Amino acid sequence: MNRSIVITRYARTLVKYVRDTDAAPRVCEEAEALIRALGSVPDLRRMTEASDDVVSRADKKKLLQSALGAPMSRELSSFLTLLGRNGRMDLVGDILRDFVYLYYQSLGQRKVQLVTAVEPSESLLRRIGALVKSKTGYDAIIDVTVDPEIIGGFILDTDDRLLDASVKRQLDAVREQFIEQNRRII
Repeated sequence: MNRSIVITRYARTLVKYVRDTDAAPRVCEEAEALIRALGSVPDLRRMTEASDDVVSRADKKKLLQSALGAPMSRELSSFLTLLGRNGRMDLVGDILRDFVYLYYQSLGQRKVQLVTAVEPSESLLRRIGALVKSKTGYDAIIDVTVDPEIIGGFILDTDDRLLDASVKRQLDAVREQFIEQNRRII
């Protein structure tokens, strides 16, 4: 079966499973923490993607539980058991990423990442929230990252769109133009 279809089916199943419980926000937080862990610890990702002959299903689940750094909810633990039993633990990162997206979508929200050179004002956050709402129809949940290396401006990532209005990108574009023009002279 097509990998993306499998990922989406499991993600939708998890949304349906937790949507009607009080555990849904907690499971979403845990999923986001696991996504970060899988992205920042390459060995963890490799271990979950390894065949069951190399790393057992139970060990994969234990690794993910320890990556959380806190006790895992019963709902997410049961879901990981299901993934292991069905031989789909190699897809866990992608399934959790789709789950988070679908969960917020079911609440009428969209998570966006905003990178700025300095801490953004409340006014800017409201304007960006209104921009996201006008373009997507969803309320924005804005994760802010301060990165002085972009010099000024901002970078807004809404999963399916990237708006890079950073001074660094503009300076890089000017530098590339300058290099290209100088090549013609030589």
